Amino acid sequence: MKYFLFFIPVLFLISCGGEKSALAKVDNIDSLLNLFPDSVPIIILHGNKMIETFQFDRALEDGAKAFRLDSSKIDSRMLYAQVLNNRPNRSVKDVLSAQRHFTFIIKKEPKNVKAIVSLAATYSQQLDFETSFKYLNLALKIDKKYRDAYVLKGTNYRFLNKIDLAKSSYQTAVEQDPQFFEAYLMLGSLYEAEGNALCLEYYTTARTLQPKNLDVLYALAFAKQNFGQLEEAKSLYRKMIKLDTAYTVALFQQGFIFHKLQFAKNEKEYNQNMDSAYYFYNSAVTSTPKYVQAWHNLACYYLERHKVTTDLDKTFAFSSLAKALEISPNFKLSRNMADSLKKIR
Repeated sequence: MKYFLFFIPVLFLISCGGEKSALAKVDNIDSLLNLFPDSVPIIILHGNKMIETFQFDRALEDGAKAFRLDSSKIDSRMLYAQVLNNRPNRSVKDVLSAQRHFTFIIKKEPKNVKAIVSLAATYSQQLDFETSFKYLNLALKIDKKYRDAYVLKGTNYRFLNKIDLAKSSYQTAVEQDPQFFEAYLMLGSLYEAEGNALCLEYYTTARTLQPKNLDVLYALAFAKQNFGQLEEAKSLYRKMIKLDTAYTVALFQQGFIFHKLQFAKNEKEYNQNMDSAYYFYNSAVTSTPKYVQAWHNLACYYLERHKVTTDLDKTFAFSSLAKALEISPNFKLSRNMADSLKKIR
């Protein structure tokens, strides 16, 4: 039998608390773990916090150790299985192993809703949505308000391109847990894909719940950019850079707005826009030297900054394209542009 992995976004299978409080608790748990390194309850607590903060390598160490020390403990097996099924670099073997563990737990605890939904997720990973829905419906019979069952239903429906059902499932998830910002992001992305400005409302709600979450801010900023709210988008990108100077995509998008989207009334404004575009693209590649699209857009800038492209502009453009293709030899936009430039040199 051939298996396929469907990479469900991890954040929709894991409940996370406030960022600062969670990290503070992790520090305390680290201290406890140092004092009692073989305490299974402390290892499990630490492992779950590692999952919540997306430190999956450490979580896997905890899960394997807890399971090794006490495989009879349901929480040990649950932690180990959750890490196997949720870590980004999971393999087919990991998913099948997690599936066996969740099945074992359910045999011991038939009404363990968390285990049932987690088992459903293993089938989603393999694109067996019929079996996944079977277990999700079973979980909801036990607890009709179990948020994560609706989340996984939404993700399944989205993969199956049943968008209205996906929206309905995510909406039901936030009705069960109005603080669950991730579902607002998913709803926003579904409406944004349709070109529906309603996405802005969902992203704004997510931002209200997570005002310093960079991924939330980026989703809102990019949507505002796409819907022509350029000044608001740039303001959000600036806030993102203040929060994390390494969040380079916020630099790139500001460059793109000045380069491609911001209307110039006269030549002076055009030149100002192009200078700003250069500044942000250059800042992006300085911060992230392997940022292929930024190198490509720098090449575009060099070819577009003057009404007549000079030999020096072409030289700079070639240099930027060479950087892009050195990083990603198969990047078609840069490859095609380089080939076109060679023809006109």
